Amino acid sequence: MSNKPSIRIGYLNISDHLILGVTERKILKRDEVFKYADLQTRAFIDWHTLGVAFSRGDINAAFMMAPMAMDHFRRGEDIRLVLLGHKNGSVLITNKSANIKTIYDFKGKDVLIPFHLSTHNMLLYNLLNDHQLKIGIGKDVEVQTVPPSKMPTYVEIDQKGKIGGFLVAEPFGSNAIKAGLGDEFELSKNIWPDHPCCVLVVKAELIRYFPHAVQELTNSLVKSGKFIKNNLNEAAKIGVFFLNQDIEVVERILTSPADRITTDTLMPQIEDFERIQDYITNQMGTIYEKIDLEKFIFARFAEEAGAT
Repeated sequence: MSNKPSIRIGYLNISDHLILGVTERKILKRDEVFKYADLQTRAFIDWHTLGVAFSRGDINAAFMMAPMAMDHFRRGEDIRLVLLGHKNGSVLITNKSANIKTIYDFKGKDVLIPFHLSTHNMLLYNLLNDHQLKIGIGKDVEVQTVPPSKMPTYVEIDQKGKIGGFLVAEPFGSNAIKAGLGDEFELSKNIWPDHPCCVLVVKAELIRYFPHAVQELTNSLVKSGKFIKNNLNEAAKIGVFFLNQDIEVVERILTSPADRITTDTLMPQIEDFERIQDYITNQMGTIYEKIDLEKFIFARFAEEAGAT
């Protein structure tokens, strides 16, 4: 191995990963210089492809949804969660063709989610369950797994309103609203306030051999999260390029309301992941062996970086 490793980090072009976009921009402008690592970013169009690349070692770090990351660890991959990517940030959009007025109008409809092992699946379950609606095949509401970027298109071609809506990270909800395809029904922050969603996971060998490199990356990402919070206008401009969106869409994501997504509290809390794990084990109806969260979550870098 070289003395200066390449951190090859995978992500999706979603607002959940904007802290990486800010860090990347700082490096490109040489506002920040990494001494201990070369950072290489790689965008993916869906979670499955990102997960395969991470398992194969094509990338050695990734922003991915917490339940998905936990499953990689459960399958024996030697990885660690080092930082949250954000909190909150997703939205439930209704399909205009489905004529959804209340939560009960979702009965008999499909709802699109980005991945079966996702925070979105858990949030949807919690929302429906609170209103005595059951989720699953042959039940009140069925889910379809669809790549986030394709959800507005699925809604657009569904003239009969079979799809009730979709629960996803931004900017795809705001895009659907802007295109007149859907309406905002509920923000994820109102289902589970300050919920984690995407997390940064890295291969354990990177921590073992190059801890300074992982610390350097974590330091930068924590600073980027605080930068977004304190410099909304500048962060929105970066988001235009990172998300390939109009400035109005990015500003809406960052400000309407102010805590639609939060990026300045990135310290992983074990009780949040216990809650996610309990859901996967007890509610999803899948065989899931619980993981050792104390081993999976490696918060030392976040602590050193001053994450809160």
